[in-house]
Amino acid sequence: MSTQEYRLPDYSEHPAYAKKYPAPAAGGPPAFFPEKISRDDAAHLDALEAQSVFLIREAYHHFKNICMPWSMGKDSNVLIWLSLKAFCGHIPYPLLHIDTTYEFPEMLDYREWAVRNYGLDLIVKINEEARAGTGEYAERGPIGYDTADPVTVTHELKTAALQQVMAKHQWSALVTGIRRDEDATRAKERYFSPRNKDFEWDYKDQPPEFWNQFTTSCAAGEHVRVQALLDWSERDIWLYIQREGIPIPSMYFARTAPDGKRYRFRSLGCWPITGAVESEADTIDKIIDELATTKTSERAGRAQDHHERNAMQKLRAKGFM
Repeated sequence: MSTQEYRLPDYSEHPAYAKKYPAPAAGGPPAFFPEKISRDDAAHLDALEAQSVFLIREAYHHFKNICMPWSMGKDSNVLIWLSLKAFCGHIPYPLLHIDTTYEFPEMLDYREWAVRNYGLDLIVKINEEARAGTGEYAERGPIGYDTADPVTVTHELKTAALQQVMAKHQWSALVTGIRRDEDATRAKERYFSPRNKDFEWDYKDQPPEFWNQFTTSCAAGEHVRVQALLDWSERDIWLYIQREGIPIPSMYFARTAPDGKRYRFRSLGCWPITGAVESEADTIDKIIDELATTKTSERAGRAQDHHERNAMQKLRAKGFM
């Protein structure tokens, strides 16, 4: 599907855009398509790319029943690009999108475009019972941001949904796009990080990875998370997107709000709890320059991370990505 064949509808009345970040222009393209630009200071990207391709291939070699979660954000789109490079233009495993039903509508448009553009085998999972308040949620009632706190919603609509789809497909490995610099909890991860049958992560007792000796087997019901972008920084991601010309959602770039100020997103999540940051960065060059001086953390706008003390660590220990 080309950009000429797909144009964004009018989302100006959608509640996702009732805060600081305005809706995209109707009739605009489904993604931002960067011009390929290489920098003299980006030679280290070759080493990061090679390492990531190596980790992805190692995962596919050892775990034949494998899947790649895809959030449609900048990191997971880089992961698609690296997977295509690793396997000569074809990704030999399915992608998984955990849909909370609170996605920004333009993200869903991007998803539709990307699936057709890359020829992705995409599985979309929604925890339908949690949203409807049926089945095991009948007594509790529907789960949503109007009925529960962000940590509960994140666990039930993301982690529980992941557990449900994992139980169905029995994947033994997930290739994820997390990075150490995103969050202090994620900095504790290994490249090949095991999870038990209850999806629990023992961050206090993790296997060493000397000389590329990874955890490449697991018991029935367990799985390993392969963190192929673990050593990348936020700046590295943007430099690589720029160098390779990787299409990404346009929500990372500044738009002018009704208050006259300009805002963008650094991290994308559910629209009720994802806040935009004030920024003039409407190009990748400006984003890279901004990262050199900002004191705001990448996930500062993600409410579930800050709902309670050590919220992210608790979520990840229970199986959150």
